[in-house]
Amino acid sequence: MNARLVAGVAALLLTTVLAGCTPESPDAGTPSESASPRSSESPDPDETTSPSPTPSPTPTSGNALPTDCRAILTEGVLAQLEGVPLNDAAFGPSDVQDDGSLICAWADPRADTTRLVTIISAMSRGPALDMLNALANTEGFSCFAPDGGTRCEKTWPNTQYPVTDGRTLFWRDDILIDTRFSNLAPDGYTSSIVAYLFK
Repeated sequence: MNARLVAGVAALLLTTVLAGCTPESPDAGTPSESASPRSSESPDPDETTSPSPTPSPTPTSGNALPTDCRAILTEGVLAQLEGVPLNDAAFGPSDVQDDGSLICAWADPRADTTRLVTIISAMSRGPALDMLNALANTEGFSCFAPDGGTRCEKTWPNTQYPVTDGRTLFWRDDILIDTRFSNLAPDGYTSSIVAYLFK
C-alpha cells in the first residue's frame, strides 16, 4: 500500500470518528461523594468490553512517553486528588511498564468504587483511529477534536452505587491517553496531561 493511499485511509477514519459527534466539556464529570469503604473492589463490567489494543514500544512521532504520574498534572488537579493513594499494589501493575507505557492508578483499596486509572502508551494512527471509531460507532462515545488530537468520552451510572463511571481517551502524535474512572473525575485532568505531553 503506497503512502498516499495510507494517508487517504487515515483521513477517512478520522472523518468517520468525528461524524455525528458533539463536543463535550473539557473533562467529563466532577468528583462526587465517596462510596463506603470495603476491603476489595470488583471490576466494572464496561472495562472488559473494550480493551485497548496492545501498544507499540515507542511513539514514532518522537514525543517521549512520561515517567511520572504526578509531574503530568497541574497543581490544581493534584489538589483535587489530595489524600487519594497513587499506585497502590492492590490495583496491580502501575508506574512505568516494560513497554514504556505509564500506568497511574489513583485509588484507595478500602473504597468500593472510587478510582481513576490512566494508561499512557504509544499507539500508531491506524490502530488508534480504528479503536476510537469503534467506541463512537458501537458504544456511544462522543468524539471531537481538541488540542490537535482526537478525544472520545462517555459516562454512565455505576451499576452498584449512586456514582458516575466513565472513560476518556485522547490520541495525538502516536500517544494514547486512556483513562477509566469511577466516582473520581477531577476537573481538567485529561487537559492537564495533554498540556504536559504536547507543550
